[in-house]
Amino acid sequence: MTSSTANRVWIFDTTLRDGEQSPGCSMNLEEKLRVARMLEALKVDIIEAGFPIASNGDFEAVREVAKVVKEARVAGLARCNKADIDRAWEALEPAARPRIHTFISTSPLHMKFKLQLEPEVVHQAIVDNVGYARNLCDDVEFSPEDGSRTEHDFLCRVVESAIKAGATTINIPDTVGYAVPDEFAALIAMLFDRVPNIDKAVISVHCHNDLGLAVANSLAAIDAGARQAECTINGIGERAGNAAMEEIVMALRTRRDAMPYETGVDTTQITRASHLLSAITGFSVQPNKAIVGANAFAHESGIHQDGVLKHAQTYEIMTPESVGLHESTLVMGKHSGRHAFRAKLKELGYGEIGDNQMEDAFRRFKDLADKKKDVYDEDIVALVDDEMLRTKDHIKIVSIQVMCGTEGPQKADVVLDVEGEIRKTSKTGDGPVDAIFQAIKSLCGTQAHLRLFRIDAVTEGTDAQAEVTVRLEEDGKTVNGQGADTDTLVAAARAYVHALNKLLVKREKTAPAAITV
Repeated sequence: MTSSTANRVWIFDTTLRDGEQSPGCSMNLEEKLRVARMLEALKVDIIEAGFPIASNGDFEAVREVAKVVKEARVAGLARCNKADIDRAWEALEPAARPRIHTFISTSPLHMKFKLQLEPEVVHQAIVDNVGYARNLCDDVEFSPEDGSRTEHDFLCRVVESAIKAGATTINIPDTVGYAVPDEFAALIAMLFDRVPNIDKAVISVHCHNDLGLAVANSLAAIDAGARQAECTINGIGERAGNAAMEEIVMALRTRRDAMPYETGVDTTQITRASHLLSAITGFSVQPNKAIVGANAFAHESGIHQDGVLKHAQTYEIMTPESVGLHESTLVMGKHSGRHAFRAKLKELGYGEIGDNQMEDAFRRFKDLADKKKDVYDEDIVALVDDEMLRTKDHIKIVSIQVMCGTEGPQKADVVLDVEGEIRKTSKTGDGPVDAIFQAIKSLCGTQAHLRLFRIDAVTEGTDAQAEVTVRLEEDGKTVNGQGADTDTLVAAARAYVHALNKLLVKREKTAPAAITV
């Protein structure tokens, strides 16, 4: 490592692979490509696009991401066997800068009960398969799964062998979020002390958040010598999630006095990336979430407000602008035209919206402006994201009429366009939302079970848009859908239909348990 790169931390984003393993977070191909383009705009260094052998859908997604991403490296995950590695390489071949990421469990617990293999067999698999991957691709990453609970002698041995076999990056995962910062930093320091060829590879860390310590463990590892951090937007991922990319990046940027390291991330894209992922997955960000939560730069206490007005740094350790929040320079309303609307979309970070989507979004904006006195940036983001989610819907809402009130029964008249066929029905239910959902279910012939129904207000006021998230489960598949509208019932219907569309195109995922790196 040269002196010019000694303090550079590489950001490995696994939102499209580990993040997508969150229940209900599966994305279709178009959604993955939108996230990949956003990650490239963020200027992350490596995008882990998926696990190609898991399904044909995963393979296709990795291959398409490999085609569209030009600057970042694109990684595909593979277990330590030739079939996985061949499939990963086939998916990655179009990439300008491909990386094969291969792994196998190394902790006594995992080797005995999950793999049912002796340590010597695991060690030989690492030597053979890392070497095999390196013969295909110049950039190979190796991860000893459950590394934080692996015996030190064995960990040093497999790391040394993996580097000797051709691994250019060694990732040490805290797979189950068990480590604490001092312990994890000591583990990384131990590897630097005991592995003779460790200078031949970049040391990476991949921390899970089961104890709420993923970011702290990542930062401690960086201070101990790790120079790649594996993370996800909004910290999404299996169980309690992964280390949040925005928190790692902004901690390094804000506290350079304590941690003199830098990344190449364009932090002004962070808020947009967070909103985009939330819109696609239907996973709302908690208001008090660091960096990207709605309250991250809000001050209600009179003492705090007074301090911020006198000098922002009294209570703000970073500026809102540094993460992409800014004061609106264009006030939008019912008299705004297409040119102003397109300029606003550009200001809000939308670069890839097509002409048809632009027209549909502009029409909905004008309808919204007729209903609302003030149209905020958040309203436009919710509206446009909602429109962009529906580019290839098989099921579309034509009309909804609802009868509700204290007397009952609540009734919904629903008309849908199902792949060009107009279908209509009337149903009663236990409340207007139930009536709408019962009508949609009957028209689509689905037996999906509703697992989550949540309503959030996009802005303040009684005329605020409602943003509704639903989670549906059918035949073991779970999806989230989202819809936005000033009419809460319409938003609920849009969310339900969005989830049904995702169920229709959801790919079969075998998702072996072994992919929890």
